[in-house]
Amino acid sequence: VQLAESGGQRVQAGQSLRLSCTASGFMFRINDMRWYRQTPGNQRDLVAAITRSGTTKYADSTEGRFTISRDNAKNTVYLQMDNLQPEDSAVYICNADVMPSKNYEYEYWGQGTRVTVSS
Repeated sequence: VQLAESGGQRVQAGQSLRLSCTASGFMFRINDMRWYRQTPGNQRDLVAAITRSGTTKYADSTEGRFTISRDNAKNTVYLQMDNLQPEDSAVYICNADVMPSKNYEYEYWGQGTRVTVSS
């Protein structure tokens, strides 16, 4: 199973971006999916999470500006980011709990996509 992110780029403060993360490979089911972000020298921080049925949760710093969604048919999770600020600059990393078969679940990580917000 591989997770591939896309959509990161350099934008101006106040602009929007939509990130995508698609899972590929042999999968029975994908359960929870998440977006994290990481800056140099810091730990990965949870940005948003979504269950398979669509229940969401957000970090305090992003709630109201970011929206996580998913398309189960496409094995894809999205992160719509509005009113971006310089402090949102980071590598955004996709994470998913994937069941390769009925009886097992593993956590997978993508390589990340870089978002840079200039003031």
